[in-house]
Formats: sequence, C-alpha cells, structure tokens
Amino acid sequence: MPGNDNTRGTMNLPRICEKPLKVALLTGGGDRHYAFGLMMSLVQAGVRLDCIGGDEIDSPEMNTTPGLTYFRMRRSGLGVGALRKTARLAAYYVRLIAYATFAQPKVFHILWNNRFEHFDRTLLMAYYRLLGKKLVLTAHNINAGMRDGRDSGLNRFTLRLQYHLSDHIFVHTQKMKDELISNFNVRPQAVSVIRYGINNAVPNTALTPQDSRRRLGIADEERTILFFGNIAPYKGLEYLIRAFERVCASRGEDRYRLIVAGRFKKGSDEYSERIEHELNSSPYRDRFILHLELIPDEEIELYFKAADILVLPYTSIFQSGILFLGYSFGLPVIAADVGSLRDDVLEGATGYLCRPKEEADLAEAIRKYFDSSLYRSLGSQRQAIQEYGRSEHSWESVALEIRQVYTRLLLS
Repeated sequence: MPGNDNTRGTMNLPRICEKPLKVALLTGGGDRHYAFGLMMSLVQAGVRLDCIGGDEIDSPEMNTTPGLTYFRMRRSGLGVGALRKTARLAAYYVRLIAYATFAQPKVFHILWNNRFEHFDRTLLMAYYRLLGKKLVLTAHNINAGMRDGRDSGLNRFTLRLQYHLSDHIFVHTQKMKDELISNFNVRPQAVSVIRYGINNAVPNTALTPQDSRRRLGIADEERTILFFGNIAPYKGLEYLIRAFERVCASRGEDRYRLIVAGRFKKGSDEYSERIEHELNSSPYRDRFILHLELIPDEEIELYFKAADILVLPYTSIFQSGILFLGYSFGLPVIAADVGSLRDDVLEGATGYLCRPKEEADLAEAIRKYFDSSLYRSLGSQRQAIQEYGRSEHSWESVALEIRQVYTRLLLS
C-alpha cells in the first residue's frame, strides 16, 4: 500500500518490459477496484490498453496515465427513467460493436460482462471471434447463478458457450479451474490461475485508527468487528449477527461493537428484509453501527482503520476481494472455511478460520482472536499484514503472467 497520502501503489512501479502490446480491456462494471489495479499494472508491464467501460470505472488516472486510453461508453443509470435507461444501454451496445469492428487491438480481454449477459456470452463473443480477435476472459465466478440460487439451463448453456469461445481464461484459485474443467469441459491448458491482486485503488490517508474510531463514536477500549461490502445470501451476515450476540452475552455487551457497512445486493429482497429484521430486533441493537449503503471510496479507510477485525462469514464463495482490501489496511480477518479462503489466511498471523454456517464456531473464533497476541499487538502487526498482502498478491507479478498469455496468443 502507499504511505500516508492519496497516491496509489502501481503508479510508482518501474516499467517491466519495453516492447508494448496493444490490448482492449472490456468491463461491464462489477469491481472498479480490481479493474484499476489490473489496468495500472498492465500499463506498467508495457501493455498499451484501450479500456472500454462506464462511469463506475472512470477516474482521473484513467484519463492521465500514459499507455491507457479510456473509452467511457456507458453512463450511469442512477436517477434515470426506464425509457432513457433502455436508450442509453442500446446506444452503448452500438458504440461497443462499432469499436470492435474497427479496433486495432487483436486481443480482447473481457473482465466483466455487461447487463445482458446472455447476449454478451453468445452473440457478442461470436462477433468478436468473427472479427479475428483473440479472446481472453477473467472468470471471477464460475457459475454465480448457482451460488445465488438462480441457476437455469439457459444460464449454464450461455456460460458454456462463452467459456468455449474464449481462447484463454483466467481464474483466481485452483478450485475454480477444477470446476471449469469438470462442469464445463474446458481444456486445462486454456485456463490459468492468477492471484487476486492487492487493492490499491482505495485512498489511504493520514487518518489514524484513533481518529477513525472517534468519528464513528467508538471508545478506545471497545472491541470492534467489521462486516463490509455487498450484503447477499452467500455472504452469511446472519451468522455473524448471531455470533456477535453470543459473544456479547458471554463477555459483556459494553466491550464489543459490530460495524455493518455496505448495501443490499439487488435481487435479494427477501434476504434483505430478513437481515434488517435481525439487526433491528437484536437485543444488542445499540452495539451496532449500521451504514447500509454504498460506501464511497474516500470513506472506506474509515471503517477498516476503526475496526479490530474483519469478518467474512461467507457460505459459498471461491475468493473475496474484501479479504485483500482488509490486508491492504493491515486488518486481520476471521473467514469461514469456504472456497479457497484458507489459502490466504495464516492462522494466528493474519487471522483465523471458522466453520461456515455455524455461529457458535464463529463466536469462538472471535473470542479466540480477542484473547490472542495478534489482537494485543495489532498496532505493530498491521504493517506485517500489509507486507504479506503486497508480497503474496502483487499486481506486478499478476501483470507479468497476463502479459505472457497475451503474447502467446498473438504468436499462435
């Protein structure tokens, strides 16, 4: 992570390779932080990028970084009527297809699909191939529909088609690669496992943990637990709420605080209502700090610096960007043992694991952490956790791996 200023880490990396490649990076949104880290690192690795995106990805760096040309083709739909929103989306696809028709880059790297995923996965991919493009796909989830309880035959069919139309696929864990091979019959040699890069898009200013806690009304002696990010069924927030209640009941509620910062994910209304009911009806409601909304980038550090521990009580996931966001601020984590989370949690050094969907085991992990030397020496351990995140999840090494794939595809 950068020091106590608003600079971002990849901007100061030395240029790794002199001979540039020309690549188009297409993103329908999804994760601005990941897109930022990837783009900045690829440019530093000697890749000349055309990035196709929208308002949610745009930032000053997108328009001032040498070697990066940002095409803001999509405008935000917030506060816009349905008819105008539809017109904007149609215009976006027209511009996207026109760009693809005349674009110089031979490699198209799809980072996230657009809103009409079935169209993107099939006809749009087929058109790119018809133009002779080499297609690279980053699969952040192998089948999000299955995870979210909305899988269907059409979903699996279009996923399979996109995977087979891709010349190469990047995933973040070996388990993801195994699922691609077993469930979608993708060739093993067409899949590369790359690490999830450490978050370097969020400002890290001179704000101290003490200042952060005062701004949120948290006393110095209070032990503070953080849940951060989108709230959806697979995030398992209900297990953390119940675990927190157990800890408060056994150790005294005045010693603990729970921060929930993030918005409810669209399409999970029933789950959202259930979580809101649990939060509002809890006997420890006054120990909660609830900011149930999208947290702007410039405010994210406030929560991660005020907290003593980040909790990921997930029930189903391969990997989590929130984990690496926590590490970028040197915050330890308690994570449910799902997906490949255990691969990035060093027991007793960067955090602890617990069994998924078991609030009693999560409560015990929380007690264990607050009894540990990791918590007692958190002030000094934060730097060690940051260094671990930087060394194990460097965007520099990720960019080199990706660049090698681009080069290989162009030579094939």
